[in-house]
Amino acid sequence: MHTVPRTDQTHSAPIRAEPIQSEPNWEWYRTFLQVLEVGSLSAAGRALGITQPTVGRHIDSLESSLGLKLFTRSFDGFTPTDAAHELRPYAASLAATAAALRRVASSHGTGVRGTVRLTASEVIGAEVLPPILAALRGTHGELVVELVLSNRPEDLLRREADIAIRMFRPAQGALIARRVGGVELGLHAHERYLQTHGVPASMSDLSRHALIGYDQETAFIRSMQSKLKPITRDSLAFRSDSDLAQLGAIRAGFGIGVCHARLAARDKRLVRVLPEQFSETLDTWVAMHEDLRDNARCAVTFAALVAGLGAYIHGASRDGDE
Repeated sequence: MHTVPRTDQTHSAPIRAEPIQSEPNWEWYRTFLQVLEVGSLSAAGRALGITQPTVGRHIDSLESSLGLKLFTRSFDGFTPTDAAHELRPYAASLAATAAALRRVASSHGTGVRGTVRLTASEVIGAEVLPPILAALRGTHGELVVELVLSNRPEDLLRREADIAIRMFRPAQGALIARRVGGVELGLHAHERYLQTHGVPASMSDLSRHALIGYDQETAFIRSMQSKLKPITRDSLAFRSDSDLAQLGAIRAGFGIGVCHARLAARDKRLVRVLPEQFSETLDTWVAMHEDLRDNARCAVTFAALVAGLGAYIHGASRDGDE
């Protein structure tokens, strides 16, 4: 691996960009992004399935090609320079475009085939989409699904995903968006917990119970505070920003928490409490870029998601749901 002289400076010196010597290889950008993510050559190599010396050569070649110093080397790892931070969104955009290119290329041929990339919140992705996607795959056996479980909206305009299920109305004008309904949220607990601790008769009674909820406050949490006045972060006995972790705690009998009313109705051991005092609705949309309107793999997936999520929201049962 190319050896770079050590520097005792904690911050890199100002960088004077030289003219780009040659067109950088895409693989160098991919390696650059991975080193940014993990902070070392060895960890990046393991993630990419290449050797540490190869990672080092990629970084050296990219720096030489761009005429920029991208990392400060030390025994503790690789610290990105200001130039690296500025380049990051552009390299990420290249990665998203390259992945989208492969998905489009995979779809060419007869029939519905190729890869479609979806993004959805944790609970929708893990609890609601699997039977919808299984039915879709049963009809279109050459369709491959990539599913990103994230509460962070993927950028459809940058093609980080082909289709997104979002719990708010998409604002971008270049998207096709279909509202499928509102997912009702309610307070629920396992019957085992309620048998031991009793059923709250009012919102004020919640202060005497083990409550399950958020760790970091979000705009959505703030919007619900008026309906959950007795519940604050300090009053929570279980805190997590993972909706799946909260759902798991409810199912385990840890305490009382918020979850999908339709999802809880699938398990007779989960009991809704204070339904008249607390009910919230998550507006649910399916969206994709308008350029994918005539793409067969995206069109059939979009239609299946709209139909399947609509059935979930409006109470139509599917095989294995109840």
